[in-house]
Amino acid sequence: MSDVPAPASETPAVAPPRGTAAPFAALLLAVLSFSLMQTMVVPVLPQLQREFAASTTSVSWVLSSFLLTASVATALLGRVGDMFGKRRVLVASLAVFAVGTLLAALSGSLALLIAARAVQGVGSAAFPLAFGIVRDQFPRERVPVAIGLISSTFGIGFGVGLVVPGPIVDALDWHWIFWTGLIVVVAGVAGVVAFVRESPARSPGRIDWSGVVLLSAGIVALLTAISQGRSWGWASGRIVGLFVAAVALLAAFAYVESRVREPLIDLGLLRRPAVLTSHLTALVIGFGMYGAFTLVPMLAQTPSSAGYGFGASVTGSGLFMVPMAATMLIAGPLAGRIGAATGWKLPLVLACLVGTAGFLVYATAHADAAAVYAGSAVLGVGVGFAFAALANLVVSAVDRGRTGEATGINTIMRTIGGSLGAQIAASLVASPTVPGSRLPAESGYTTAFVMSAISLAVAAVAALSGPGRLWRGATAPTTGGKPATGEASPAGDVSGT
Repeated sequence: MSDVPAPASETPAVAPPRGTAAPFAALLLAVLSFSLMQTMVVPVLPQLQREFAASTTSVSWVLSSFLLTASVATALLGRVGDMFGKRRVLVASLAVFAVGTLLAALSGSLALLIAARAVQGVGSAAFPLAFGIVRDQFPRERVPVAIGLISSTFGIGFGVGLVVPGPIVDALDWHWIFWTGLIVVVAGVAGVVAFVRESPARSPGRIDWSGVVLLSAGIVALLTAISQGRSWGWASGRIVGLFVAAVALLAAFAYVESRVREPLIDLGLLRRPAVLTSHLTALVIGFGMYGAFTLVPMLAQTPSSAGYGFGASVTGSGLFMVPMAATMLIAGPLAGRIGAATGWKLPLVLACLVGTAGFLVYATAHADAAAVYAGSAVLGVGVGFAFAALANLVVSAVDRGRTGEATGINTIMRTIGGSLGAQIAASLVASPTVPGSRLPAESGYTTAFVMSAISLAVAAVAALSGPGRLWRGATAPTTGGKPATGEASPAGDVSGT
């Protein structure tokens, strides 16, 4: 074990059990159930709009309500899990998620569906809690790879969620998207209850309710402005007011947190270079990568009469994302192994460079279906490396009792970046249009893909500016028994704290 002593506020970790296959499978199923539900509704939004005779702005809340509660729950429940037990909070969040999924399956109105999606967002806590459980209970040498695979599941579910709805809706109707999701959620809950032990690590304290209110309000204001900016107008009074409110609320949150004894989020963590760099890089990576998840299916569905596109069905357009999901499944664990051997800076930089290459393929060769499939496969490697490296970088830089809190914030940063990137990419694609039609011009897609490539190149620079060497190796000098790079040992123990 590492020679770094556990903080006094934590319960020392106990030796993990030998068998980790069943608990790990249960955690994978739990996080997969949430990641699938993020995007399974996306392909059926046009159908929902027709069925409920709703405006584009109204139906967009089916996505926005989920995003808003997910962002708040990620921060709050990650911290609550550190305080009261990660397994207990994970089961509770998944149970609420199951209730929301059931309500969505039974929805007969748009208002009820939007409310059900807001309840579903609570399941977002599965990711930071799963990271914490792995770190607390798994053998040290398996932690990086396990975190890498769980991280990849986020993107895999995201991509698969765009593929699965087509056949389901063609054979049944949109309600069955949620019935199918409910089966996965219930299986995840059962697996966690049956196979996952309660985490031994604790960070005792009280819930900082003033921090909860300020952070929640600030995130809701920010993400509402981002998600509705294109519909309401970026220069409209409502959007400008929301951005101003978001800045004021988050500034007030930072002020309050710096003065309370037991803050919701320890802002001191941001003073650690590894943590700060990972959060900023997550923001930029999210901005660059998330556009692909929706733009590629849109491009594939564009009729060839527009001069580009493949005229694919909903099901066929989703297949363009399959190579991404497949390579992510391999890339996440591989990044974990590379990071364990060299440090997390190298796989993070590689993630950004490979992602840049994938978007350049999209930008320059999207007229060829084979090239789009290849670009998706390349981008999947970048996404898998990025998610795994970011999660491991944060986990290795904080105490065990702060794992849920720190990884939750990293997820929020990626979500904010992704929301902003997806909205800007959609705006670029929406204008100009093909003469004589309402179809977007091909140049909009090219510009959006180039923007993503540039943002990932910027993320590579941000990752390179972080602490530590690009290749740590096995002989990194240490100071006081800790790696001088400010990273954890390959096993995931705390350093640089």
